[in-house]
Amino acid sequence: MKQNGISVYLISSSDPHQSEYLADFWKIREWLSGFTGSSGILAISEEHAGLWTDSRYFLQAADELSGCEFVLHKAEKSLLLSVIDWLQVNLPDNATLGLNGQLFSVRELELIQKKLQHKGLVIKTKLHLVDPIWKDRPSLPADPIFELGTQYSGQSRQQKIMALRKEMRETGGSYYFCSTLDDIAWLLNLRGNDIAFNPVFFAYLLVGLDDIWLFVDDSKLAEPLLATLEKDKISIMPYRSVDHFLKEEFEWKGVMFHKSTINGSLTHLLPEQNIYWSENLIQSAKAEKNEVEINNIRKAMVKDGIALTRLFRWIEREIVGRAPTEYEVGEELVRQRSDQGNYFGESFPAIVGYGPNGAIVHYRPDAQKSAQLSANGTLLLDSGGQYLEGTTDITRTVALGKPSEKQREHFTLVLKGHIALASIKFPIGIKGMHLDALARAALWKEGLNYGHGTGHGVGYFLNVHEGPQGISIFPGRGDVVLKSGMITSNEPGFYLEGAYGIRIENLILCRTYKETDFGSFLEFETLSLFPIDRSMIISSLLSEEEKNWLNNYHQKVFQRISPHLDTEESHWLAQKCKLIE
Repeated sequence: MKQNGISVYLISSSDPHQSEYLADFWKIREWLSGFTGSSGILAISEEHAGLWTDSRYFLQAADELSGCEFVLHKAEKSLLLSVIDWLQVNLPDNATLGLNGQLFSVRELELIQKKLQHKGLVIKTKLHLVDPIWKDRPSLPADPIFELGTQYSGQSRQQKIMALRKEMRETGGSYYFCSTLDDIAWLLNLRGNDIAFNPVFFAYLLVGLDDIWLFVDDSKLAEPLLATLEKDKISIMPYRSVDHFLKEEFEWKGVMFHKSTINGSLTHLLPEQNIYWSENLIQSAKAEKNEVEINNIRKAMVKDGIALTRLFRWIEREIVGRAPTEYEVGEELVRQRSDQGNYFGESFPAIVGYGPNGAIVHYRPDAQKSAQLSANGTLLLDSGGQYLEGTTDITRTVALGKPSEKQREHFTLVLKGHIALASIKFPIGIKGMHLDALARAALWKEGLNYGHGTGHGVGYFLNVHEGPQGISIFPGRGDVVLKSGMITSNEPGFYLEGAYGIRIENLILCRTYKETDFGSFLEFETLSLFPIDRSMIISSLLSEEEKNWLNNYHQKVFQRISPHLDTEESHWLAQKCKLIE
């Protein structure tokens, strides 16, 4: 920093593709600070080293940063705005801010410049300061890429490309440049294994009205797949050649970029007059699942329900004798899911929080020091699987002994919010932010709340967190209109620090409800299939309508899961799905 005249250096939790989960090669923030959460920004000056993260990670970050020089800053706004507020106070006038432009989107860089321009700020975006000091940095992954057949995707890549080109013509662009890995994987019906939990691969894609260039390490493509892509008129270029190609190949005109997903280093390669800022033309199509995908996802939910049934029976047996650890529970869940066909791995690191650890929203048990379960207290298990038939994400909070009345009260309030959202009917045009309060109302009535969004979009055998939609009172994905075919999570919660955490999560499908004199209405279909712990419910706090929803849901769970279980497993599930009165 001194050699480059840098006052403050910023490091984000990203890669050149603006990914949420990272390959080890890009875990720069984690390597420097020791903080392993998925969301955070570092700001380093000569006098201060700070980490900004959001409320999901406050407890985890405080623990992981304990004893080191990094200071935890609790972001009350978005992470970047919170860092900018700190820079407003601590960055001297006419200072130089350093960062690696690959790790920040164009929109983020514009925000930094706008908010700090009054200070005469100079931003250097080509500083890779970590490269010379990270001596044992892992290499980029080189796992093979494979094709996802239309029996899973529901559409061929030719159909998807034709639809994209139609949108390009309508918006006036000649080329569409895509760097987001899940969008590339979806458009081309390809999957990979370059990032843990996300079946994607490192690539860039340039789609013209007549030509397509895929920038990828061709060693990942077997000869038959290479031939197929060439047959579809997709030219394969080296992954690292994208900079040279954009800058030197020929005079590009009307290249469409999306400011929120393209990194700040790539757009500098083209003259400004040749750039056409656009919406993400792939994301919305990807979010609205087709009927083949939806039917497959329903099959994936059955597989997940079978695995969870066998896991929780295992837990009940184990805590009577040898008490398992949180880490062992996560390992057993992977084993149970692995027994299901077409299983590809976890969709995110399982959150297995026993007792007070359940109050750490994104807690992840460590193999050496995770808590040991016993026949009392509560267990919060948030997990998901990747199957060829789809991506799952489900949370259950269960009592391992007799829960306290206060625990049952809090659980029932969370359940009331979950049911309110799951059962709502709403007109077309409603956004996720309009529905979020339904999941919080019962808690709010008692002066309680939770600090995370209520729902995120979910991909099809892709990223477990998928835009553009979400259900949240916080700025961002909650601003998007919900449409038929979109899948989101429904996951209200309550967290009592030092005591326990409660979260009930199912995935829900937005679909058409009916036509009325007031227009078209939508509803949610609950997709996830596993019982909600009846021992944690105070039934007198539920309305008859809420009881009916719960009983109907449990009947559906039993009908869908029990045919795949043996007699003992089926009896266990029947007990968990008993009617509540």
